[in-house]
Amino acid sequence: MKQLANKHILLCVTGGIAAYKAAEIIRLFKTAGSNVRVLMTKAAQEFITPLTMQALSGNQVHADLLDTEAEAAMGHIELAKWSDVILIAPCSANSISRLAAGKGDDLMTAVCLAAESKTFFAPAMNQAMWADSRTQKNYQILIKNNFIPIGPNSGEQACGDEGYGRMSEPQEIVSEVATNFSEGLLAGKKILITAGPTREKIDPVRYISNRSSGKMGFSIAEAARDEGGLVSLISGPVSLKTPDEIERIDVESADEMFKEVNKVINNFDFFISTAAVADFKPEKFENQKIKKDKKADNLSMEFIENKDILKSISKNKGDLKIIGFAAETQDIKENAKKKLNEKSLDLIIANDVSDSSIGFDSDENEVYLITEKIEKKIEKISKKKLSRSIIEFIAKYL
Repeated sequence: MKQLANKHILLCVTGGIAAYKAAEIIRLFKTAGSNVRVLMTKAAQEFITPLTMQALSGNQVHADLLDTEAEAAMGHIELAKWSDVILIAPCSANSISRLAAGKGDDLMTAVCLAAESKTFFAPAMNQAMWADSRTQKNYQILIKNNFIPIGPNSGEQACGDEGYGRMSEPQEIVSEVATNFSEGLLAGKKILITAGPTREKIDPVRYISNRSSGKMGFSIAEAARDEGGLVSLISGPVSLKTPDEIERIDVESADEMFKEVNKVINNFDFFISTAAVADFKPEKFENQKIKKDKKADNLSMEFIENKDILKSISKNKGDLKIIGFAAETQDIKENAKKKLNEKSLDLIIANDVSDSSIGFDSDENEVYLITEKIEKKIEKISKKKLSRSIIEFIAKYL
């Protein structure tokens, strides 16, 4: 299930004997490459220990709505933002009732109220409880509120009864969640991505650069890979690990990036330029370190313009689709549209880097996606989620 690789799964475990199956659910998600966090209700902790869930998931278990440490690090809002999918398994009759009523007085219900991601639930209870008209009414309310049911199945139950109410098997549950993620939107397409900053040397120990961390480009590379793309990454100096199954070429200066891009570009279907390439570089490189005892009034530096990678590629683009980024501090959309037209881009992604909570160095971003005919704003979300939205947009419109 490749579509589960690198996905954020929040598993909510409620009270019931089927809670022991949550351990196998975690194992299956981890085997598929997912990052799993576990949220447990107080009742769930009577059936299986948080220590077991922590050991299996590799992450701290979340349990209390008013845990000050949890709120400081990852409270209910942060958990909701973090998750790509929420899975409630097992989901008891009591939990179904509380969710249907819109409760928000414990961590699980509060997270579900705050979440924008899809929420799956796997009912698990005695057959008589499942058949009760009130449970069925609450079940239908959840479905109307876009909760996605998995099961329940029919079979022998822990109490000795037989009938519907038995939780679906872990493999079935994980497979159903996997269907939430598309597979192969860019299957077989070759995608070249540039990321990170460039460094323009002044002398052997000094250079001019910028604050780009490369996180956005690397996240887009992962998202493109997860959709079946064959991804190559040309990166400036960053401290990020190369994602699995992605070819990486490291460069330092704008000139080096220009040469590497032009060397390989004819082999690709898409070119996504997220790199913050320096517009200018020092005209003269000093072979020796500039000493600080040199008088300030004798210090001056002339700059020359670097070659424009996007403009160079777009001159003979053919069928190549070119996507650029515009990091702006004012007139965001206007400047982005100007760049879109001047450089013959198919799509430009613009963001406001004057806002310190997004863009450079941050794990979150807020952008405009702009083509000749379409303008779409994506509100502030994690760069990982944003990357998937960008790839989906590219696959749909380009």
